[in-house]
Amino acid sequence: MPTPVKVQPETISTPTPQGHEITPRDRRFGRDADHARDKYWLNGDPIGTAFYDALSLTFPRGEAYFIESVKEFRDCAPPKLQREIRAFVKQEVIHSREHLALNRRLEERGFDISRIEERITESLNMTQGRPKIANLASTMTLEHYTAILAKELLANPRHMAGAEQETADLWRWHALEEIEHKGVAYDTWLYATKDWTRWQRWKVKALILYAVTVNFWRNRFTDTLDLLAQDGIKGWRVKLKFLSFLLARPGMGRKMIIPCVKFLLPGFHPWNEDDRHLIDLADSEYEAALLDRDATDSLKAA
Repeated sequence: MPTPVKVQPETISTPTPQGHEITPRDRRFGRDADHARDKYWLNGDPIGTAFYDALSLTFPRGEAYFIESVKEFRDCAPPKLQREIRAFVKQEVIHSREHLALNRRLEERGFDISRIEERITESLNMTQGRPKIANLASTMTLEHYTAILAKELLANPRHMAGAEQETADLWRWHALEEIEHKGVAYDTWLYATKDWTRWQRWKVKALILYAVTVNFWRNRFTDTLDLLAQDGIKGWRVKLKFLSFLLARPGMGRKMIIPCVKFLLPGFHPWNEDDRHLIDLADSEYEAALLDRDATDSLKAA
């Protein structure tokens, strides 16, 4: 069993690798007017395409929520964690920009995304007025979710097998940066709760994980079926095929079960599992896009 994570009052000591750098990569995808925009860009599969399209719709506003939740604790954090939070913010800002562009292409293909956006708004409205620490807890849990998705997407090429190249590149780029900053929200949580007992932390984590899991999969199921229905793809057979997509092949939902259980074990930390080799594997394609440390004013102000 992992040794319980220790957090000191003025510094933060966690399994985050020493010398690990978070490097924003300023990539742009699908801006070419001649770029292929296949309706079912994921190997001609409407279900897989709809799943990732529905997930993409959550990112612009969802990542804005993550940014604000973490920034609330930045100024009182240790210097190293402050730097990591700033890099995290820059990465998330660029992710939001690229998913906005991807989502516009979804609308250009004739999809009505208003109902999905309304559900996203309703979910975010529920966070209004909550204690800052509650929003941080939700963020570090959802960041764990995205890190699991990211690892699985990069480790198993079958998830993007046969996908339209530019869209697959976007998802792989997003995934490598999610792995790269996977410990930031959790380290911020550890520092913000440094005076809590382990039992207090565990109770909040368990409650938030339950709520996040229920809401995440309920909304992904509803949103994916919404997009499919707009194409006339509906009925109980479609629901069974979608469940098979999640739980059998390629099985992204099934692959998330054990990592979610580990989230509740004593001593959990995202970097207990060092998967930087996946970053190195994917990063070779993006060296030309490394964001200069003197990034644009809009990113500096984030």
